[in-house]
Amino acid sequence: MVSLWFGAALLEEGWVDKVRVGIAAGCIERIEVGVEAAPQDERHAVALPGIPNVHSHAFQRAMAGLTESAGPGADSFWTWRNLMYRFVERLGPEDLEAISAFAFAEMLEAGFTRVGEFHYLHHDRDGTPYADLGELAARIAAAAQDTGIGLTLLPVFYAHSNFGGVPPGQGQRRFINDLDGFARLLEASRRAVQALDDARVGVAPHSLRAVTLQELTALVALAPTAPLHLHIAEQVKEVNDCIAWCGRRPVEWLLDHQPVDARWCLVHATHVNAEEAHRLAASAAIAGLCPITEANLGDGIFPASEYLAAGGGCAIGTDSNVMVNAAEELRTLEYAQRLTHRRRNVLARGLEHSTGRCLLEAAVSGGTQALGGERRGLVVGAAADIVSLDTAHDALLYREGDALLDSWIFAARTPAIDCVWRHGRKLVSGGQHIRREAIAARYRRVLAQLLRA
Repeated sequence: MVSLWFGAALLEEGWVDKVRVGIAAGCIERIEVGVEAAPQDERHAVALPGIPNVHSHAFQRAMAGLTESAGPGADSFWTWRNLMYRFVERLGPEDLEAISAFAFAEMLEAGFTRVGEFHYLHHDRDGTPYADLGELAARIAAAAQDTGIGLTLLPVFYAHSNFGGVPPGQGQRRFINDLDGFARLLEASRRAVQALDDARVGVAPHSLRAVTLQELTALVALAPTAPLHLHIAEQVKEVNDCIAWCGRRPVEWLLDHQPVDARWCLVHATHVNAEEAHRLAASAAIAGLCPITEANLGDGIFPASEYLAAGGGCAIGTDSNVMVNAAEELRTLEYAQRLTHRRRNVLARGLEHSTGRCLLEAAVSGGTQALGGERRGLVVGAAADIVSLDTAHDALLYREGDALLDSWIFAARTPAIDCVWRHGRKLVSGGQHIRREAIAARYRRVLAQLLRA
């Protein structure tokens, strides 16, 4: 057993001083409060629960900053997507693994301890399936093994280019499967993650644009207890296309046609009206919000204040990985609401509640649910996924309790995380991943080949 001692820890019941955490087989076996450190304990200042990252396309980390030049027309998600398709054509299996490992290491350094990898790059460059259908899923798993991050692999089913079963385009050829092929891919994905600590495999219909009703119903039945994630209502054009197809808005149509419940994560759901927000909240599904990417792509602003007031659950993801920073995702989520409502502390639960605390707890609770977990936060029986803050950081000096969270999220200009444990193993020390040098060197070699060729 490993024992960690913290001067303060954010437990299920709130902030507690002098906390010993006993870890065995990667899980929290005991928590003692109000006790002094034992001689063998590793000592740290402040413990927080690890944060789930519910939505990532790891390979897009290598594109960060390369799509910020104006095009000939109005730039949007759709013009960005064309650039992404061209980038995808260059990637081989080794490239995917190296880029994913770098992104996963950055996630751990940022306080993310589990990632939901929305994995839709399945086939070779010409669209031909690999001899092993799980070749690229195995590369994602290898990157998770290399870095130690917890993995919920979400193989994506993608069959069409728009509502109503429109045939896919040339740029989507590496993503496409039929239902039989996807069932085999799903099994290959499960085999690919078997060696990882508490890995999970879900199912991800890409979007309502990419599946028919019959295909979506079959996918829901294919993995009846696994997490279900899909993109939805991210763009105004998407909403308008859906209305033109069926006369209903995307979230409205989904709630009318599928048994949406607590295992669903609706990613983005940016453009929902008041009725949809209340229905989604009542379903117990999670809204998977990616505030930095949504801002970068000009998607829009999710009505988080109204949705949370209705009892909805949400989580955060890094999506395009243009910036991998848990605190900044939470800050951007709150600041977008402030700009929308023209007031401060919008997502705090009530009078004198800390905004940072409310944001963090929502992300941990909603993210754990969305990625298939049962126990949330620092509790006995949960995976020992722990983040410690650096209280010597300029932004955290002389803070305690919720003020630490508020200062970390809203005032720290540089990273303020000291150490991160994932499944009981210390993977980040002094703010850096223990294998950063090797992982970054491999990443640099791959980018030299991809971007300088």
